Amino acid sequence: METVRVFFCAAALALSAANAKAQILIGQSADMSGPVAASVKETILGSQLVIDHVNAQGGIHGEKIEVIRLDDGLDPKRSAENSRVLIEEKKVVALLLNRGTPNALAVIPLLDKSGTPLIGPSTGAMSLHKPLQKHVFNVRSTYQREAEKAVQHLHTVGMQRIAVVQADDSFGKDAMEGAMKGFDKAGLKPVVLALADRNKPDYAAIVPKLAAANAQAVLWIGSGTAVTEGVKALRATGSAAQVITLSNNAASGFIKELGSASGGVVVMQVLPSERGLAHPLVKEASDLAKAKGDIELSPALLEGFVATKVMVEALRRAGPKPTRAKLLAVLNDLRYDPGGGLEVSYSPQDHSGIDYVDLSIISGGRFKR
Repeated sequence: METVRVFFCAAALALSAANAKAQILIGQSADMSGPVAASVKETILGSQLVIDHVNAQGGIHGEKIEVIRLDDGLDPKRSAENSRVLIEEKKVVALLLNRGTPNALAVIPLLDKSGTPLIGPSTGAMSLHKPLQKHVFNVRSTYQREAEKAVQHLHTVGMQRIAVVQADDSFGKDAMEGAMKGFDKAGLKPVVLALADRNKPDYAAIVPKLAAANAQAVLWIGSGTAVTEGVKALRATGSAAQVITLSNNAASGFIKELGSASGGVVVMQVLPSERGLAHPLVKEASDLAKAKGDIELSPALLEGFVATKVMVEALRRAGPKPTRAKLLAVLNDLRYDPGGGLEVSYSPQDHSGIDYVDLSIISGGRFKR
């Protein structure tokens, strides 16, 4: 198991060992080597911008934040074991930005047993919203809302023959519920519904079905390379079908993996445009990124940025030497604007966070709205 420890210390402060205070330990289990590693790395970059900035100002109540990150390769079993190590052995105060729907679900028993909050899971699974998961605090909107809006968009622009490729896992089933709401409202049914293995889809079986159905558009519900390789296979048949996918693929790495097949692909978004520098949140992220050097903003980076801002604010309000119980109490009554009116609101009955959905189209190697 590969362990990546990230320490964020500001050289300008040059604190001596004698003056150094105990660190606030945060844990993360995510895919750093598998099919969504490119997106995860961008999310981590956004998270690091916040933590590095906070630590450079002396930390929270004089304590620096240390993030312990473990690679799970998008395997739910590894996610559960990583989280056990982080919670029981490393004694982290909270988990942050764990990636993947099955992965997050696998960790919930550990959260409930230990009273550890999971902040900003990098998934829009409805199962993390309803029924209420008392230790999970979502920051982004749900996949169901994204998928519903995706189908509505396709119908609005005149598409009637819409196919769906669905990852055959809890993430795919969850998103498909939202897609079917969109189909029902449009008075349509999918011309093809192809189930795909989460990590190794059978493109030789899937793509001919899409071509034979003469699909005008394909809603591709999957992650990372499972989608990019599928789109390439579809384009290799000569199909010009509009491809639309969900925000879990809203990363610069996704565009790079698509290569020449990226043009015209629509990707759902759950935060304002990373190019909209007039937005206070985006401006803040851009300024911190520029100070670090050549770091390009992306939707995935912004997701990590916002989730970590929420965590930092909760830690501040929890007071010196925050415990899991103190942090949980603060989160359950948190009202916080991370920038530009994107209010995060939690209560003991609702841990939904920000409710925002938009879409973008890839053009010239960038997301455009």
